[in-house]
Amino acid sequence: MATAAALPAVVSLSPDGNLTRYLQEIRKFPMLAADEEYVLAKRWREHNDSDAAHKLVTSHLRLVAKIAMGYRGYGLPIGELISEGNVGMMQAVKRFDPDRGFRLATYAMWWIRASIQEYILHSWSLVKMGTTAAQKKLFFNLRKIKGQMQAIDDGDLNPDQVKKIATRLGVPEDEVVNMNRRLTAPDQSLNAPTRTDGESEWQDWLVDDTPNQEARFSESQELEQRRSLLTDAMRTLSDRERHILTQRRLIEEPKTLEDLSDEFKISRERVRQIEVRAFEKLQRAMKNAVVQAARP
Repeated sequence: MATAAALPAVVSLSPDGNLTRYLQEIRKFPMLAADEEYVLAKRWREHNDSDAAHKLVTSHLRLVAKIAMGYRGYGLPIGELISEGNVGMMQAVKRFDPDRGFRLATYAMWWIRASIQEYILHSWSLVKMGTTAAQKKLFFNLRKIKGQMQAIDDGDLNPDQVKKIATRLGVPEDEVVNMNRRLTAPDQSLNAPTRTDGESEWQDWLVDDTPNQEARFSESQELEQRRSLLTDAMRTLSDRERHILTQRRLIEEPKTLEDLSDEFKISRERVRQIEVRAFEKLQRAMKNAVVQAARP
């Protein structure tokens, strides 16, 4: 099995780098057919072929850029998000097993998103994003719901929109207003010209987002894998840990510490400790399951 140290470096992108040039450069790397991808992945796993790993990574840099663009509304430099996504892509190549029957892109999407999301959460924690269940729910769902409601303009939401979002997510209206203001940030338009003649735009260098049959199948397969991982990991918890974690983090309207304190006849602090411990156990179990699945 190849080691992480043997993985090749990908195209570098600093936060102050030229994003337009980067998108142009990664477009030069050809996408791989299924049989070519399989051969390269076998060469990497069985022979530590760094050239094969390099081709696997660089052929998916456009996928990383496309996924990173989906997170551009969090107010962080897109270059940094792409860089973090590239790290996730390299981890995916390191662990990819072509004999399991699915494409690298399907497997890599989880690693790319996980790497970007971890970076976003870390960055936002530096400015005290907030750690309540309502704030976390809003942080990762507000922009999507605004898009569905066609309320994507910058600025404050109107009262009706605030009320609809608060009702849908089961959170206080003032939390919706506060989180919307924190997430509202100037995004760099994908229609911005990349050349002075105006004949080329940023979006011309991105992969088509139109879902095809393979993409829909891949997303469905990924969701099913996550559900299976979560179900198996939940079995590692005690009945009390599983109940408290479910009631605090896995339902639409989470219960308060006081609710669970009354239910189990223990202090609110004890409930919080059990919740934290259960969540840590769940994370370890899921991580171990992914590592085990990636082994030959």
